[in-house]
Amino acid sequence: MPTDREPLIHVEHLQKSFGDHEVLKDINADIYAGEVVAIIGPSGCGKSTFLRSINLLEKPTGGSISFEGVDVLDKSTNVNKLREKIGMVFQQFNLFPNMTVKKNIMLAPVKLKKMTEEEASVKADQLLARIGLSDKADVHPSKLSGGQQQRIAIARALAMNPDVMLFDEPTSALDPEMVGEVLLLIKDLVKDDMTMIIVTHEMGFAREIADRVFFINDGVIAEENTPAELFGNPQNERLKDFLSKVL
Repeated sequence: MPTDREPLIHVEHLQKSFGDHEVLKDINADIYAGEVVAIIGPSGCGKSTFLRSINLLEKPTGGSISFEGVDVLDKSTNVNKLREKIGMVFQQFNLFPNMTVKKNIMLAPVKLKKMTEEEASVKADQLLARIGLSDKADVHPSKLSGGQQQRIAIARALAMNPDVMLFDEPTSALDPEMVGEVLLLIKDLVKDDMTMIIVTHEMGFAREIADRVFFINDGVIAEENTPAELFGNPQNERLKDFLSKVL
């Protein structure tokens, strides 16, 4: 990516420990607006912890993170305002079971006074049409398949018009036949130049949509490159071993 412009997200020497267990040791990364970054690596290597540190769902132990030029870790930073700009999609869908699909999508923009009820209703209808679930507006989440619930969760994050979307293994809780519909929706967001960071086990998907791939191992980004280079010509021995098992 070009280095003559400011990164949207700048991470330096990021560390995170849980007690004596150091999960992130020294993460350094720049992510630019409109870029899609896929994060791969073995289980327990710190992929999700890195992602969750960006919007302070995990509080880093050391290092620095800036988002749109703002020091995320500064005590004066309004974390709630920060999270309004950073959409997050989890492995589990985290939809409110007592609300209809449409109400789930409308909730945050209205509650945070980003939109009126009427504006949020229009936005929710647009998003439901986009993800092909207009007919599910008045249904409760329990009546939907896992793939449909995850698409609703993505729509809910998009309702806030975020500047970046974080996906934490968005297909890992889905039955195999439902994975495709969620990946198709994420691919569709690429056309909008949405900045995305995606922790994924879907190597073919990472190869297809990412501008860059980070391989995290043992708490550091052990290798980063374009998908063609990282998958086709890996340099790091641990990455070679990892790819030999997953490809």
